[in-house]
Amino acid sequence: MPTKAKRQDQRHGKRHHQVDLNADLGEQSNGSDEALLALVSSANIACGWHAGSALMMQQCVTWAVAQEVAIGAHPSFPDRDNFGRTEMQLPANEIYSGVQYQIGALAAIAGAHGAQLAHVKPHGALYNMAARDAALADTIVAAIRDVDPALALFGLAGSELIAAAHRAGLQAVEEVFADRGYMADGSLVKRGTPGALIEDEDQALAQTMHMIRDGKVQATDGSWAPVTADTVCLHGDGAHALAFAHRIHDELTQQGIAIRAPRIASADSLFPLLG
Repeated sequence: MPTKAKRQDQRHGKRHHQVDLNADLGEQSNGSDEALLALVSSANIACGWHAGSALMMQQCVTWAVAQEVAIGAHPSFPDRDNFGRTEMQLPANEIYSGVQYQIGALAAIAGAHGAQLAHVKPHGALYNMAARDAALADTIVAAIRDVDPALALFGLAGSELIAAAHRAGLQAVEEVFADRGYMADGSLVKRGTPGALIEDEDQALAQTMHMIRDGKVQATDGSWAPVTADTVCLHGDGAHALAFAHRIHDELTQQGIAIRAPRIASADSLFPLLG
């Protein structure tokens, strides 16, 4: 039987032999989406409410299928003007139906290309609010589960989203961020405040490797917070997104850490090599 210390090491990533790399796509940013798909193992495709369009979804699905990258929906609040980053107080039934609407749109396009959705990752303010609000997290998870209980949820490591997925029996994939600052409690530094974004590539790479290998991240106050790094988010909308994706891909490869999507039931039949 593993010792308590060994179980904790396994839980927080010290024995990682593989990790998922995911990128948010279809956000009509800098034209790097197709190239990013050669470097990641999961794609979160915008479903039109914060960015993207039906045509963009179709193009991203086509590219993802060609690269054998797991496809996920990236639903948000209805907030194109602010890229889905405005916090909204909406009725639970409106959030429930909105999440299902966006999942359904991408699922239909994926199905037309012989593909299936593997996961759902909320976007922006919807993601961040649900990370700390248990009721909102439960609403999002219920919407996902009622569409397809085989879909996994990507959520901030250690957050209410992960807890809600566990309560509902959904597969939870704990996510960390290469280029975001962390608070001492493991939450993200709020955008627009000092330390929210890490612009130095060396610092972002070092943070990523600490999270994957050691299961911890250094917070802005200098303390270390435990994290579980099942998947690492690479933002696709930055000016140097593609260059950094190459760096982290190459570093993981050199360290002998395989880049693979989580093994998810809905994706196994389509892309058996992903897991």
